[in-house]
Amino acid sequence: MTTLPKPRQPELKTALPGPNTAAIMERDRQHLSTSYMRPYPFVPERGEGVWLTDVDGNTMLDFFAGIAVSTTGHAHPHVVKGVQEQVAKFTHVCLTDYPQEITTSLAERLVKHVEKPGEKWRVFFSNSGAEAVEAAVKLARNHTGRSHIISTMGSFHGRTYGAITLTGSKTKYKRGFGPLLPAVSHVPYPNPFRPPLGSTPETCGQAVLEHIESLFVGILPADEVAAIIVEPMQGEGGYIVPPADFLPGLRALCDKHGIMLIFDEVQAGMGRTGKMFSFQHFDVQPDIITSAKGIASGMPLGALLAKDSVMTWPVGSHGSTYGGNPVAAAASHATLDLLEGVVKHPGCGDNLMQNAHEVGEYIMAELKGMQAEFPFLGDVRGRGLFIGLEFVTPDGRPDGALRDRASMAMFEKGLLNLDCGEAVIRISPPLILTKEEAKTGLEIMRETLRELK
Repeated sequence: MTTLPKPRQPELKTALPGPNTAAIMERDRQHLSTSYMRPYPFVPERGEGVWLTDVDGNTMLDFFAGIAVSTTGHAHPHVVKGVQEQVAKFTHVCLTDYPQEITTSLAERLVKHVEKPGEKWRVFFSNSGAEAVEAAVKLARNHTGRSHIISTMGSFHGRTYGAITLTGSKTKYKRGFGPLLPAVSHVPYPNPFRPPLGSTPETCGQAVLEHIESLFVGILPADEVAAIIVEPMQGEGGYIVPPADFLPGLRALCDKHGIMLIFDEVQAGMGRTGKMFSFQHFDVQPDIITSAKGIASGMPLGALLAKDSVMTWPVGSHGSTYGGNPVAAAASHATLDLLEGVVKHPGCGDNLMQNAHEVGEYIMAELKGMQAEFPFLGDVRGRGLFIGLEFVTPDGRPDGALRDRASMAMFEKGLLNLDCGEAVIRISPPLILTKEEAKTGLEIMRETLRELK
């Protein structure tokens, strides 16, 4: 077991935007795709731990980790070492054609976190979460011989054609790109803060399950449904944790009708909620899992995990030129070292999952304490370092305009953050965040909220 030296904690410095940032952003506007979003005037130059410094020397505290990607923070020495060692060996031989020890052992490590006694799982490696989702749809259809897929409203599954068809969070992802993937339906996601279908926080999970069963009666034949894909904790839709009975009930529904259950763990997985995968907070086991984002600390890697009895597609039916790249696999091994506690990050307990749980509970408690002072904080929710902060109007409706003001003000004070849902700020920092660093972020948030009051 290795313990790394404690990283330094720099001071916040914010004079935004600086001249170098402004110049680069203008070049960016001239030469890069018009589809890129630029919510904040920030051009990073280097990072260390949970801190990012821009091209003008401004230092920011990172509370969004590249959308829950930078699991181990920026330039983590153990990850850097693993990547450097692999680059010196070889960078690409195409996993589709030639097995490689580094990816074989990575698959072995991943399945150990999901296999139950008597089960065997397999892994297909991709470059991203969207590719993993596309592969999951192909696998479910091929295995079942059925075509229809059910997804949820508020979901986000990626930006490729199949993935945006499944996505239910924003119409801008779909507008002007049709026709999309056929045979896809959407059902409500059980949000206890905003219960769908006339339900209550306690009954919203069962209400959604009953709604799906009602579709099978008059609209959609159950024996034509290949899979139901769901985020066990919904990300883009607002960092929502469903009621405890929903996922087990969905498992029972799928078993009843011979439907594959796919859990999209791209954003909430890899230790972020305090467990390796967010579904492990519930007594349930899926057939297929998609993973990416935090799996390799920023290197491009995705993974499709499936039960051996499900991964029955024939040789050559699916592949990827770059998927399972050995350099990305090396970064993933190093990431798992820190998540599992094989290598210890100073000040983060036995492993990063434990740290995510403990620091996340501290942040949640502090934010819930702020709700009494700031009534426009309608809901604080999440698990681990997967936390959503929802802004509301006096009559309880989502207040996206106030959320946007808060988000920008926090940024101007030195806190990198990102929105989601209609009116939610997501808190998804690197899992190496300490309570001391979290306190700095919370002070910025509290100062901002007082200005909004």
